[in-house]
Amino acid sequence: MKQSPSQTARVALVHLGCARNLIDSELILARMAERGLVITDDPSQAHTVVLNTCSFIGPAREESEAVLGELLALKAAGDVRAVVVAGCLVQRYKEALAQRFPEVDLFAEISDYSALADSIRGLVDGEDVESYIRAEAQDGQQREGARLLATPASYAYLRISHGCDHTCAFCAIPSIRGAHRSKRPGAVLEEARELIATGTRELVLVAEDSTAWGRETGRDLADLVEALADLEGEHQLRVMYAYPNRFPWRLTELLRDHPRVIPYLDIPIQHLATPVLRAMGRSGSGDAVRRTLLRLREEVPGITLRTTLLMGFPGETDADAAEVTKFVSEAGISRLGAFIYSPEEGTPAWDLLDRVPAPVAQARFDALMEVRDEVLLRVQKSQIGVPQEVLVDEIRPGAEGAPAQALTRGVADAPEVDMISSVELPTDQHFAVGQRLMVTPRDLDTEGNLLCVLTEGEC
Repeated sequence: MKQSPSQTARVALVHLGCARNLIDSELILARMAERGLVITDDPSQAHTVVLNTCSFIGPAREESEAVLGELLALKAAGDVRAVVVAGCLVQRYKEALAQRFPEVDLFAEISDYSALADSIRGLVDGEDVESYIRAEAQDGQQREGARLLATPASYAYLRISHGCDHTCAFCAIPSIRGAHRSKRPGAVLEEARELIATGTRELVLVAEDSTAWGRETGRDLADLVEALADLEGEHQLRVMYAYPNRFPWRLTELLRDHPRVIPYLDIPIQHLATPVLRAMGRSGSGDAVRRTLLRLREEVPGITLRTTLLMGFPGETDADAAEVTKFVSEAGISRLGAFIYSPEEGTPAWDLLDRVPAPVAQARFDALMEVRDEVLLRVQKSQIGVPQEVLVDEIRPGAEGAPAQALTRGVADAPEVDMISSVELPTDQHFAVGQRLMVTPRDLDTEGNLLCVLTEGEC
């Protein structure tokens, strides 16, 4: 299919990966828009398609390469003129990736993406451009450029640092994102003010290791969270990716007492069995992890703790896996993500020989998720009949005169990774994304999400 002249300035971006990677996608979109390029969400209607990749674990790499194959098929069919690949997959494999996919017009490592946008503008204008853009050294302390937000008006991600200093044996992120670099407080606050000014009601703080923020300068995460919470506006803060070791305990005061700090913490623990934690290169023991989570619950009554667990790490035994599953059940961890160990080239665990057979690892993962689902259902049922405040992320019009429905979240749920609460809206009132509503859960849907009725309108 030949493209019309009106398509020649159109570009599309396909995003893969986590919230931190989404910020990179938003930066790429903004840099392209600044060059006068028209953004479309339909790759088949674009001159150039940019794929922002993920390379955290094997399934993420496989997804990135599968999507890349689909985009190259569009190019071969003449539906797009150029395909650009950026992000973590390029940063990790560099020129070796370019050799594997010679049909790609441009590769770009992680950067501020200004050079990437310039090159895409050149591709669209029919100019010859270099086919590979290397990352420029950056200290990561400065504020990031303007972003073209891809999230609803209700929330936005706010990156507070780059990179990671941990040496977890299974993880390739330090080799991709580099060592930890805290962004300066002024830079973070400036970005936050801009997001709040656009009407963002929830700032979701993200980093490779959020609790490492400020260590280079004698500050800690609580200092930053307090400054962000005290900004003028109607915003709230949610903290993600907090590591359990060297925890900044003054943060619990803010989680408990500050009205703008949501009593929620994402704290990836990865495992509970001490031998596995040590083999993973994680600091502390299983008992230390338990004490940290118990103290959080004691100091912040009602806090929601979300975590991440990795099953099937080399050397993990049935008893180790059972310890994890038992803990999730007894501790009532309902907000939980898990994944199966994936051997990652270049990581310390790559050469470990005592690998868990894939069917065994899958069975342990399935057992964990079954217990998680039981806990989740129990927790969700306990919310029925209890009024709560929710934030509207999306409004779906009703079909054929049916009432509209709001997709919302309460304090226990982070965007994209946790549960939603759907609310049937009366037809005689106006509602908008970003409103806070008082609702009462009346039932659960088949996935355990809350089905709610409006109890008071906007908060």
